[in-house]
Amino acid sequence: METDCTRGEAPVNHDATGPTSPTGPLAAPPALPVGTRLLHIGPHKTGTTAIQGALFAARDKLPEHGVEFPATTRHPMEAALAACARPAMMGDTAPTEKHWTNLLKRVEATGPRTSVISSEFFADAPDDETVARIVEQLGGDRVHVLVTLRPLARIMPSQWQQYVQNGLRMGYEDWLEHMLRKAPYEKPNPSFWHRHRHDRLVERWVRAAGADRVAVVVVDDRDRDGLMRTFEALLGLPGNLLQPVPDTANRSLTLAETEMLRKLNVEFRGNGLPDELYSKLVRNGAVMHMKNSCSPTTADVRISTPAWAVEAAGRIGAEMAERIGALGVRVIGDPALLHALPAIPAQPGPPAAEARIAPEVAAQALYGALAAAAAAPVRHTAEAKARTVHQASSKELVRVLGRRCLKKLRRR
Repeated sequence: METDCTRGEAPVNHDATGPTSPTGPLAAPPALPVGTRLLHIGPHKTGTTAIQGALFAARDKLPEHGVEFPATTRHPMEAALAACARPAMMGDTAPTEKHWTNLLKRVEATGPRTSVISSEFFADAPDDETVARIVEQLGGDRVHVLVTLRPLARIMPSQWQQYVQNGLRMGYEDWLEHMLRKAPYEKPNPSFWHRHRHDRLVERWVRAAGADRVAVVVVDDRDRDGLMRTFEALLGLPGNLLQPVPDTANRSLTLAETEMLRKLNVEFRGNGLPDELYSKLVRNGAVMHMKNSCSPTTADVRISTPAWAVEAAGRIGAEMAERIGALGVRVIGDPALLHALPAIPAQPGPPAAEARIAPEVAAQALYGALAAAAAAPVRHTAEAKARTVHQASSKELVRVLGRRCLKKLRRR
């Protein structure tokens, strides 16, 4: 493409003999050695939630087959964030080193048995030193790193709406312009290319673990069970032990839902409300309840990527696939899928400005925020000021109400 934002230097000091799977049905890969500590690092939007849910649901059955799932929750996000020295999501409580050390203790307690740890936030490890430390602390030579990848063109809309759920105020096409055309291609989300320049991601972990202990799984969206079967094979589990777990809270937002939230983000920031309020009332209140209560229909407009960005993603994907193949890692699946282009609709979807959210969806979102606020204990307090509501500006009222609500939430 015309930018060098997304171009990588040729890999150095790596053997280019790593095997890849042929095109067609995915053959089951051989099991990893007994005692392996399998570290699945994502990145985001590559099937991580589905795998984490399936592993967690099967955690009591795994030991029968010599495998342990040491995390106490489906996704040990706080531990991964702490290991990578990354901040929490907007308004969430900051993770501490204790989250990471507790997970390490549980991994160590698995002894000589095989174990599996999965978090897409490990892909956010900022530098080689951090990656090397994570590998060493988890067991050094026992660690095998697994990277799951999807085509960039399919990741972009999903990742954008996820950023909106964390406070992003930029529209999709403007965001694409910044990520693909405007140097240094880091604003407003520098984490995007750190996660999704997949060749560089794989190379960082190869430098720490070695090419023989890094594997890449190319996810084929046409094969809904393929990723589950691959994990079963690698872990030496019987077929169909891992099963999808319905998770409406992880579904992507429609265009109208995302635009509603994006506009709310603009108002939220414009009125200077505290981040903690966003976490409790917006992301874990309004958005969570909306996702759980409303399922998109065929009439809902999905987020559509313009043709120029799809083509750019295809070119970047081809370059990344070539460089990954030269790293000497095992590639499970068809690397050509990484630069396959999704069909571009003959008629483009309506512009974002015309996206309209259904009244039912808006009502559920509003109720989710109210329910989250109501969950805090209500305590009567003296009036801070004698002025009436009618004497205050709307912006001032929003700030006062926000502070009061936050105080109630903090008393929980």
